[in-house]
Amino acid sequence: MGIRLEGKPVVQELRAALKERIQALGDRGVTPAILILRVGKREDDISYERGILKGCEALGIKSHVMELPVDISMDELIQKIETANKDPGIHGIMLFRPMPAHLDQGRISKAIDPAKDIDCMSPENLEKVFEGNAAGFAPCTPKAVIEILKGYQIPLKGANIVIAGRSMVVGKPLAMLLLNEDATVTICHSKTKDMPAVTRNADIVVAAIGKARFMNSDFFNPDSIVIDVGINDTGDGKICGDVDYDQVIDKVKAISPAVGGVGSITTTILLSHVVQACENFSDDHTTV
Repeated sequence: MGIRLEGKPVVQELRAALKERIQALGDRGVTPAILILRVGKREDDISYERGILKGCEALGIKSHVMELPVDISMDELIQKIETANKDPGIHGIMLFRPMPAHLDQGRISKAIDPAKDIDCMSPENLEKVFEGNAAGFAPCTPKAVIEILKGYQIPLKGANIVIAGRSMVVGKPLAMLLLNEDATVTICHSKTKDMPAVTRNADIVVAAIGKARFMNSDFFNPDSIVIDVGINDTGDGKICGDVDYDQVIDKVKAISPAVGGVGSITTTILLSHVVQACENFSDDHTTV
C-alpha cells in the first residue's frame, strides 16, 4: 500500500514556527489581524471561513469577518476594500472567490493593497510569482503543495513533475514555484494528447484538473508520488479529489488524500501570510 501523505504533521510544524513569530510580534506590542470579506452565504465559503477562524484562535491572530449582501454594488465593495487598505489594524485581507457574476473580479483584484493581499489576488503579487520574486504573497494552494512535498522530504531538485491543470489559481503559479525549486515541470490540460502516458513518466504528479476521480491507476506508475489538489462534491454530501484514491492508493508510492491533505495546509499558509504582512508592516512603521 502506498504512503498516505497527511497534511496534519506539516500543519503542526508550520504552526509551531508561526507561534514563535507571533510571540516575537507580541513582544513588540503587535498582534497580526485578518479581515475576511464574504459576499453572500455560500456554504463552501462559510466552511473555509470556519477553518480560518479556528486557526486564528489557535495561533492568537485577531480575526474580523464582514458579511456583505450578495447584491452589493461594485462601488460599495471597492469602498470596503479601500477602507481596509487604510486601516493599520488590519494586516491581511481575505476575499472569497468566486464572487457573484455582477462583480468585476479584475477591478477588485487591483483594488486590494498588495501588502495586504494574503491570497494573491493582486496582479502585482501574481507578477512576483512569475518573476521568481519571493517578496510577494504566492497563492496559498500552490504554496501548500510545496510545503507538503518538503514536509515529507520529497526531493524537488531535478525531479520530473507533471501538473494536471493549467489554471491561474493552481496550475500555472505552482509551475513557477516548482521551477524555483529547480524541478523540471510539465503542465497537462484538457487538450493534452494521451495524458496518462505523460503522467506515468513523472516522479511527482499534481492533480489539479477539477474533475472528480478523473485520474485512475492508468495515470501512474508504482513509484509515482501523487498530490491531489482536487476538491469535488460527489453528489451525496461527500468530498473526493481529482484522483480515484481508493483505486490508486495500492498502486503508487505515496498519495495525499482529498480530505486532510493539501487543503488542510492551505489555511495555515494563509495565516502565515497574515503574520508575514504584519511583520512587514511593523518593520516599516515605528508605531502601529
